[in-house]
Amino acid sequence: MKILVLHGINLNMFGKREPAKYGTTTLAEIDARLLALGKELGVEVASFQTNDEGAMCERIHQAFGEDVDAVLINAGAWTHYSYGLRDALAMLTVPIVELHMSNIHAREAFRTHSVIAAIARGQICGFGVDSYLLALRAAVSAASQAAKA
Repeated sequence: MKILVLHGINLNMFGKREPAKYGTTTLAEIDARLLALGKELGVEVASFQTNDEGAMCERIHQAFGEDVDAVLINAGAWTHYSYGLRDALAMLTVPIVELHMSNIHAREAFRTHSVIAAIARGQICGFGVDSYLLALRAAVSAASQAAKA
């Protein structure tokens, strides 16, 4: 099983960006923890980060033709307004799990709306780095259920 993890805009700054909100764990450390959990769960985890919305859409298009079983996405600020990203994700036929380190529903009003949520299998937010790990477990479960159907 292969799980694709997509990290959106500004997430390369984890560990430096607003540590009171996002903690001090870097994106490289998050990816390492995902790889370790993936190994424990017996799945391959591939990660991609970009600050370029077009590059993110291109990576999603690439995933459409790959043997990807599920997608995790923390789109960062794109979550709240990128219909292009949402439409690219909607092309996928595999489970999508949206995640955020902070609780977007307890933040500024503009952050409470997700254009991705309606096409995602589910959303996990507010648990810091654990949001990623919980999302990976949820994606593996959803992909396993989809394979049985």
